[in-house]
Amino acid sequence: MFRSSFRKAFRLFALGFALTFATWQGAHAATPENFRGLKVDVVGEGRPVLMIPGLNSAGETWTETCAALQKDHVQCHIVTLPGFAGLPLTPDANKAAWLDDMRDRLLAYIDARKLAHPVVMGHSLGGFLALQMAIRQPERFERVVIVDALAFLGAVRNPAATVEQVKPMADAMRKQMLAQDEAGYRAGVAANLQGMAHDPKRVETLATWGNASDRTITAEAMYEMMTTDLRGEVAKIRVPTLVLGAWAAYAPYGVTKESTAQLYKAQYAKLDGVRVEMSEAGYHFLMWDDPQWLQQQVRDFIGTGK
Repeated sequence: MFRSSFRKAFRLFALGFALTFATWQGAHAATPENFRGLKVDVVGEGRPVLMIPGLNSAGETWTETCAALQKDHVQCHIVTLPGFAGLPLTPDANKAAWLDDMRDRLLAYIDARKLAHPVVMGHSLGGFLALQMAIRQPERFERVVIVDALAFLGAVRNPAATVEQVKPMADAMRKQMLAQDEAGYRAGVAANLQGMAHDPKRVETLATWGNASDRTITAEAMYEMMTTDLRGEVAKIRVPTLVLGAWAAYAPYGVTKESTAQLYKAQYAKLDGVRVEMSEAGYHFLMWDDPQWLQQQVRDFIGTGK
């Protein structure tokens, strides 16, 4: 009886929240704009925060986070990158240096919109791009927030790995992705998404986005992240940086919160004053799995300068 009543009450609460949030969206969401192939949703008024999603993801990964920041007078610039989640590529896309191309387009967007010292916040691949942007223009941003992204993905298993050592494996991965038939590729997308988020419906959304993404760009982006080492380059960043990490999805394999925190700290060791915080139970999509924690971390960091 208690469980039945609880479930009914929870459903009513969830429905009420959904209706409230839908109303908020209708009142605050502007028509998306296109800037050199980037889809950007501008929401709210106040301090600009550029929000970049991860591999194959749409900007909607940041919707709830943006809503929570509205009380702090933040203007969200929520990006969807061309080639991901069904957004088409532009004819001038540089498919051989895609990350550098996206970095330069995002910096150009900031300049074109005259965003004065914005906060840049990125998840996964978006976090990697945020690092590249802050390295290219060290004093352009007020703050940097990195959500579950490393400075050198190729060194996850072996901290001593070099780019040259990782390249053969990364190239083999890229070739395999491009050579798979459609059914095999979709099965791979689904398999790689396990453990990315707690809620199965969120995982379904990720699969939809992944299947709608440009396979060539997905493979190239993964290759470039695996073969680009920013561990030394992060020393150029001159603004406060917050790194939020996840570990719980890998607990069955012997990974601990402490060991993952050490991995992050080692990867960002040359970034002066970096602050590393670890979620207790969130998987890779921390904005969905541990939203209150992430939102409070971000609000404290960009609001008080801690």
